[in-house]
Amino acid sequence: MEGEKKRDYRSHVMVVPYHGQGHMNPMLQFCKRLSSRGIKITVATTVSVVNSLQQSKQVVIGESISLEPIYDDIVEGDMKTLGGFKKKLEKFESIASRNLEKLVMKKQESPLEYPIKCLVYDANLPWCLGIAKEMSVLGAAFFTQSCSSIYSYYKMTLDGEEGDKGPVSSIPDLSTIGIPVLRSFEGTSNSSGKHPPFLKFILDQLSNIKEADWVLFNSFDQLEEEVVEWMSKMCPVKTIGPTIPSVYLDNGIQDDNEYGFNLFKPNEDACANWLNTKEPGTVVYISFGSAASLGPEQMEELAWGLIESKTHFLWVVRESEESKLPIKFLQETSKNGLVVNWCPQLQVLSHEAVGCFMTHCGWNSTIEGVCLGLPMVAMPQFLDQFSGAKFVEEVWRTGIRVKVDEKGIVRREEIGRCIKEVMEGERAEEIKRNANRWKELAKDAVSEDGSSDNNIKEIIARLVHH
Repeated sequence: MEGEKKRDYRSHVMVVPYHGQGHMNPMLQFCKRLSSRGIKITVATTVSVVNSLQQSKQVVIGESISLEPIYDDIVEGDMKTLGGFKKKLEKFESIASRNLEKLVMKKQESPLEYPIKCLVYDANLPWCLGIAKEMSVLGAAFFTQSCSSIYSYYKMTLDGEEGDKGPVSSIPDLSTIGIPVLRSFEGTSNSSGKHPPFLKFILDQLSNIKEADWVLFNSFDQLEEEVVEWMSKMCPVKTIGPTIPSVYLDNGIQDDNEYGFNLFKPNEDACANWLNTKEPGTVVYISFGSAASLGPEQMEELAWGLIESKTHFLWVVRESEESKLPIKFLQETSKNGLVVNWCPQLQVLSHEAVGCFMTHCGWNSTIEGVCLGLPMVAMPQFLDQFSGAKFVEEVWRTGIRVKVDEKGIVRREEIGRCIKEVMEGERAEEIKRNANRWKELAKDAVSEDGSSDNNIKEIIARLVHH
């Protein structure tokens, strides 16, 4: 506690991330932004995450970010042992909510602690807002998905509820700017009219966001301009992104060159050494994130598409997916390609040898591609990835989206066509120019007096005076 006594903080924020790499890292980056401006941060999370972060050198900045466990996921078990997704969520909420309330109270009552002024919580944990209200602190929902996808979900919660003159009629049709209807959810209610657990989990994010003091998005105003403007009329939206390590943006945070949380151990040296042998802009990097899983037929088509494209490639294939690769694929492609189980994605994307990013368009990957100015081949799999892919192709014009056949499979010829189109086709130069433009806009947003920088300043000003 000696370090805590010596430093004078401007305010104290408690952050409650949802477990999962794609949720943890954006919130941890936001923590670093606040911490660099004199805000004390307490991260309340699971025991396994605390253990992982304590071993990371990228999270704790001096004494200003501390970690507190509020749920022992090692003891309580995983989704399988608990009986499914719904049961796991219920148990987490039951235990974590009690412990979170006790933790906030403990911080408020301790003479050695700065009192908590705000609870920033992953929007997947909407019950946190009730605790914030009960403790008389500010509450901020943090969305790790795009503003456009949340718009789509919000529209789903209203469709059919109040007729032609209800709220639905006041929602603009934003499909013209790249926000598709999430058709994969049509007809997903059961006979009682209730949504299945996973869809309910997604829609529950919106249950109380109008009551939050802020609704934060890992985005920036210009990236989703029209939908940010509309969502701001519905709830107190603030874009505070991109939330990637600042060395790739404005360099505004000392020694901030990587994320602090990894589910998998990256093959750092293998990737860097291999890329160093390739000419600038000649490699296509392929990754579908930490959760997406391609079927065996799609894996085979992708593999053959890469072979037939005759392009250098670096492909992330998680260990659990390796068995889907064609027989002898690794041997036959050893000259042109490298397959790894995991890699330091930002380091790879920023390497001069990489000229194209083939991605599932998960929002974190999409944001990273934008920030690093990379042309993209979009191959979405589910949920918000479809709106991300449409923005890539039609709004930002920084890449193209693959086309699927009648079976929903992207064939090898289509994969080869898209890679060549982005890297050396007629539109390649235009796509690269657009990608560079958005890269600069992303940097501007978090730089001094940029839109996200100003939003963070406003948040801090209110924290200090609350």
